[in-house]
Amino acid sequence: MALTVMLLNGASFRGGCCRHKVLLSLLAPFLSNSKLYSSYRRPGAEPEKKLSWQNADFSFKKGIDHLKTQLSLLKKETQDYLLGPGGHPLSQHLLEQTKGSFNRKKYYDWSNFNSLYLRVRGDGRPWMVNIYTDPYFSHQKDDLYSYFMFTRGGPYWEEIKIPFSKFFISSRGRVQDNQHPVWLDKIRTLGFTIGDKVDGPFQLEIDFIGLLKDRAHREEFAYETYDKNTPV
Repeated sequence: MALTVMLLNGASFRGGCCRHKVLLSLLAPFLSNSKLYSSYRRPGAEPEKKLSWQNADFSFKKGIDHLKTQLSLLKKETQDYLLGPGGHPLSQHLLEQTKGSFNRKKYYDWSNFNSLYLRVRGDGRPWMVNIYTDPYFSHQKDDLYSYFMFTRGGPYWEEIKIPFSKFFISSRGRVQDNQHPVWLDKIRTLGFTIGDKVDGPFQLEIDFIGLLKDRAHREEFAYETYDKNTPV
């Protein structure tokens, strides 16, 4: 049985160790109560024909338990002595690296702004600007906020400002009767789709996408909101 363990590749170690001591520690339980020397022989008796290693009493279970203990101690000692970038413990470095992955920020907060500001150069075709927010409930995972963006075409860049109050909500391509403003504190993605439903070549160049706080814009929501069931 062969056991191969790779703990890390390309790391620095501190301290020293003696390989023969480690080997002896790992093999000690297998050789517990073993007699690696010749036993006493009475005068005139025939010499024992067994080899010395055949007299060893191997305890497989005890050896496996001891091997697990030694490997756990070796793992702890390795983690304590491994160094990451900047001389910090490697365990701390790995924790910082994985924190951004497993505890990453899932959405953006745009609540301090009221308009989307873009500098684009299009092909003269209408486009749809789509905003996807982090849903509060699972049945809202297909909700999408959209608004039109009309491009002039030609060689010149144009700056476009779209207030967030203009975005309307749709679900699976259908505009919803029940409209509400964009959840600006739960922004996930921003995308673009062609808005004229015409097949053919297209082109849209984007210089930058920014957020704008327009203090002259006072509109909170451009569409009518009402209750589906009017209270009596």
